[in-house]
Amino acid sequence: MIQKIGIVGAGTMGHGIALVAAKQGFTIVLQDLTEDLVRKGRTTIERFCDKSVEKGKMTAEQKTALLGHIETTTSLERFADCDLVIEAIVENPTIKKELFTKLDHLCKKDAILASNTSTIPITDLASATKRPEQFIGMHFMNPVPLMKLVEVIRGLRTSPATAQAITELAVRLEKTPVEVNDGPGFVSNRVLFMMINEAIFCVQDGTASVEAIDTVMKLGMNHPMGPLELADLIGLDTSLSIMNVLYHGFNDSKYRPCPLLQKMVQAGYLGRKSGKGFYDYTKKG
Repeated sequence: MIQKIGIVGAGTMGHGIALVAAKQGFTIVLQDLTEDLVRKGRTTIERFCDKSVEKGKMTAEQKTALLGHIETTTSLERFADCDLVIEAIVENPTIKKELFTKLDHLCKKDAILASNTSTIPITDLASATKRPEQFIGMHFMNPVPLMKLVEVIRGLRTSPATAQAITELAVRLEKTPVEVNDGPGFVSNRVLFMMINEAIFCVQDGTASVEAIDTVMKLGMNHPMGPLELADLIGLDTSLSIMNVLYHGFNDSKYRPCPLLQKMVQAGYLGRKSGKGFYDYTKKG
């Protein structure tokens, strides 16, 4: 039974996973490289709780209890007694595999290792460990507290017991688990980023304005956000990384990242995180 969960990465996805797990009473160890990064992650969780209390969705007592379930650290050694460790760091296969090799040595033998990767094949990441049977993909959607879906991705050697444990955990977190097969981008991002990339091509080709493209998709396809607005939210650097994984993973030109996307990332236009992407977030209102 999973009771103590370690989370590597206190950024957008990491602190979101920590929040929903702590809310359900799990003991959480939230780790990142520096005290500043860990502090930012915890502060974001506290702000979310404060807003929930203001809206009457959470009591002050529930907020205190939730925060009491979260321990923060900069040391990977604190994962030694965790039942599950979820990785939520930069979307780079080399860096992820180096991390999992370390976790494989540090974690107890029966611990499950999971990746929140949005595109990198699970079988490849599992190869960095000596426990591929206890390795799995657990892909949460952003923003984690609000989105119900969790893609559960089995690698070639993931055991049925591991898949069942993670599926049951997702349900305990009040998420809807959907099992998909391993492969670049899985289902969600293989489909989503083809749309985002094509929307960027429409901007590059002068087919329509940024606002027009997003409006077409929101009003015509009933999407809550347009693809370019969504790309800004995700981060254009992350979007480019995902497209590159798809492009190289399938070796198919249909996944070629749009040159405009590459130029924007080179220019430092990364979306909301940098203040400018397809939209300008430095302007009031």
